[in-house]
Amino acid sequence: MTLTQLETVRRPVDQANGLPNAHYVDMAVFDEEKHALLFSQWAGLAVAADVPEPGDAVPIDFLGMPLLLLRDKSGAVRVFQNTCRHRGMILVEEPRKIEGAIRCPYHSWCYATDGRLVSTPHVGGPGRNTHDAVNRSELGLVEIRCHVWFDVVWINVSGDAPEFNDAMADVLARWHEFDKPMYHGGTNSKFQLEVASNWKLAVENYCESYHLPWVHPGLNSYSRLEDHYNIEKPGEYSGQGTLVYRQLRNEHGQTFPDSAGLSDKWDTAAEYLAIYPNVLLGVHRDHAFAIVLLPQGPERTVENVHLYYTQPDTDEGMRARNTQLWKTVFEEDIFVVEGMQRGRHAPLFDGGRFSPAMDGPTHCFHDWVAAKINIHRATTGRAAQ
Repeated sequence: MTLTQLETVRRPVDQANGLPNAHYVDMAVFDEEKHALLFSQWAGLAVAADVPEPGDAVPIDFLGMPLLLLRDKSGAVRVFQNTCRHRGMILVEEPRKIEGAIRCPYHSWCYATDGRLVSTPHVGGPGRNTHDAVNRSELGLVEIRCHVWFDVVWINVSGDAPEFNDAMADVLARWHEFDKPMYHGGTNSKFQLEVASNWKLAVENYCESYHLPWVHPGLNSYSRLEDHYNIEKPGEYSGQGTLVYRQLRNEHGQTFPDSAGLSDKWDTAAEYLAIYPNVLLGVHRDHAFAIVLLPQGPERTVENVHLYYTQPDTDEGMRARNTQLWKTVFEEDIFVVEGMQRGRHAPLFDGGRFSPAMDGPTHCFHDWVAAKINIHRATTGRAAQ
């Protein structure tokens, strides 16, 4: 693979170019980024609400890696490789409830929901369920390091990222007022968008407000471009905030219940952060949302969107309206990210330039990408550019 040139990406925002085209269209670069940006960090996989009850299990393909998200019998959320330790058979093909053990459909090796290998029928010959060469204590499911925050299930595939609370210390402090129980709105509070673009373009678009007047005229009519501010934490996250948040009301003028104990700032403010690499979060006084981006290749991304409330039994009709409002906003972005994706096939495009006043959050993300790739190249013996 020819290494992309990243020197100009790492310049200050008023001098920098964006990432080269290959970072959006080239399969070899996509594979490099998989290791440099997604496997080596705390990346988003799903949400804990996907497995609400003990025994719930959901198979997920994460960048070609077959994983199993489940809630074990004790109630803990866990992530395992979705492969039997015997011959590598996929264990769970569809979301389902694990009533007893996780049974491999090939030779019926069975695993407890905490990953322990508990049964190996006929492994020592017909009628003999043990063998000295098969040590069950050493053959449990391969567990992937995970942590749940903001209901997002974060995973670290490489296993060597800093502890989650250390890696995310700044954003945890920034949003400490929201560190309290949140309640998923249920089936009418989630949706999925399939986008014909690279996952990074979804991050880049989300973290800036520059496009509001032209792409989101409805939203901009009350939360104007001039009401927004940039948020930049180099190396960790970037995004935007607004000083004008308008609560949804029903026909009786009622709103969703507020989160308890918020400071006055949140009476009218809201913030939207892209937590690197692939999680987009939004907080408001009365609800929040999480978007987990699952890359499907250089030019396709699945966006899983979930909405949360401060109480478990909010008005169902209002939840449905709120979901549709956000779905409309996020659908308005699709033509933008897909248009930029098609634009990355222009061979003379040089990555573009940034507005120092408006594009700081996007440049912050590009700089992080370039820095992580350079580190990855240095550790794998490739010269950083």
